[in-house]
Amino acid sequence: MTEAAVTGRAVSPKRWLLFALLTVGLWGVWGAFAGISAQRGFPETLVYCVWAVTMVVPAVVVMQREKWRLDRDPVSVLFGLLIGLTGAGGQMLLFYAVTTGPAYLIFPIISLSPLVTILMSLLFLKERTSRLGALGVVLALAALPLFDFTPQGFSFANGATWFPLALGIMLCWGVQAYFMKLANTRMSAESIFFYMTFSGLLLIPVAIAMTDFSQSVNWGWDGPWLAALIQMLNAIGALFLVYAFRHGKAIVVAPLTNAGGPLVTAVISLLVAGVMPGGFKVLALVLAFAAAALLATAA
Repeated sequence: MTEAAVTGRAVSPKRWLLFALLTVGLWGVWGAFAGISAQRGFPETLVYCVWAVTMVVPAVVVMQREKWRLDRDPVSVLFGLLIGLTGAGGQMLLFYAVTTGPAYLIFPIISLSPLVTILMSLLFLKERTSRLGALGVVLALAALPLFDFTPQGFSFANGATWFPLALGIMLCWGVQAYFMKLANTRMSAESIFFYMTFSGLLLIPVAIAMTDFSQSVNWGWDGPWLAALIQMLNAIGALFLVYAFRHGKAIVVAPLTNAGGPLVTAVISLLVAGVMPGGFKVLALVLAFAAAALLATAA
């Protein structure tokens, strides 16, 4: 079944780029302020709960627009839950991983999840891109680990716990992006996002169980309510990501959105907080900007 048959309308060849850039912008702003909630005494596990609830808002909006037509056949339900649970499950693993290992090594590993998506798309979807697009993909993959990498003395012999978890998160998010593209060939984007929202809500009890309530929790306006405003950016960005995968190639969408978001975050941090990035992040910014330009040109 072709993409035009699934959507029932003509598809602009540049439409994917619009949705990808919207995702980059929203996730970039979200990334710049995502840490505020935890800094003000609202645990990350509860931030997950808030994020899962904020997903409901865009889900209701798009499902209302589609008059609540939901793909309910077994394959669509399987794809939808697989996409939702790999995304939310990866987030659950991340909560535990950062308590057992160094974030400066965990996040660079996780950031390589587009590599999983690209390899699966090349092998199973037979996706290809131009030479400029291929160069953009390579530059994006090179930039991703540099955004979070800080060279410090550390022995991987001490990574028996966090290293497999980081690899698991990378695999989860890479597989999620692949199946997001695959599912878009047989079901509506709105149904995909509905199942993503449903899966996120399913894991709320797990996040609550992981929360240490012996510590003080900020229930004020700058706790859950501020978290909701920030996480709404994440939720809407996730919706636009589904549309980006619907109209674009996974081997291009995945690296562009994963490299572009940190690029916007770094720029905002520089402008708002006056934080000057180090050498590795400057190199990452240059590579990410070049990658975004090449991927957009090659679209």
